[in-house]
Amino acid sequence: MLVRDAMSTVVLTIGPAHTLRQAAQLMSARRVGAAIVLDTDTCGLGILTERDVLNAIGSGLSPDEEPAHAHTTTDVVFAAPQWTLEEAATAMLHGGFRHLIVLDGRDPVGVVSVRDIIRCWAPLKSAIPA
Repeated sequence: MLVRDAMSTVVLTIGPAHTLRQAAQLMSARRVGAAIVLDTDTCGLGILTERDVLNAIGSGLSPDEEPAHAHTTTDVVFAAPQWTLEEAATAMLHGGFRHLIVLDGRDPVGVVSVRDIIRCWAPLKSAIPA
């Protein structure tokens, strides 16, 4: 199975000036665990995850004052839609993260998470005896 078959195409994109609270509210509303941070000044893509928000707030920073860019991972490992799920899982394992931005050329087309991979690899619920 390929990344394109497992990825979420519901991609939340925010700007670097969004506060952590705004990012968390948008992530919650979209039911996603990560947001792509697009910085048009640098033409760079980064990722802000639920863990980044949790770590910032847990360390005492104000979610209403902290900008997303201060907690964004910018040295991102990107996946391609044609990667296998094994390749994506290996990249996540080696990098110690749970989300990959999926690029088609230079354009973000999705995000694949550990949960997406598990959903594809786990047997169907109906196949599990009661």
